[in-house]
Amino acid sequence: MLDQLMSMIGAVLVLGAYAQLQRGRMTAKDASYAWLNFVGALFLTIVAVRDRRLGFIVLEGSWALLSVWPLIRRPVPPSAS
Repeated sequence: MLDQLMSMIGAVLVLGAYAQLQRGRMTAKDASYAWLNFVGALFLTIVAVRDRRLGFIVLEGSWALLSVWPLIRRPVPPSAS
């Protein structure tokens, strides 16, 4: 039951982020877009690991890792000089 809930939440987060991107309410550079993708993919990865689905582990694990990059690579603000 918990896995089903986690997979539904994960799917809603990833698809919701994509829908907001397509509607122009978010951009791919928004931190909120990256966070939604990261958390959603992480939930889906956990479920895939528990279910031992290698293809989905690779897919969702990669999606989660790729979503982390924009979060840790924050642009450096220009200097005031």
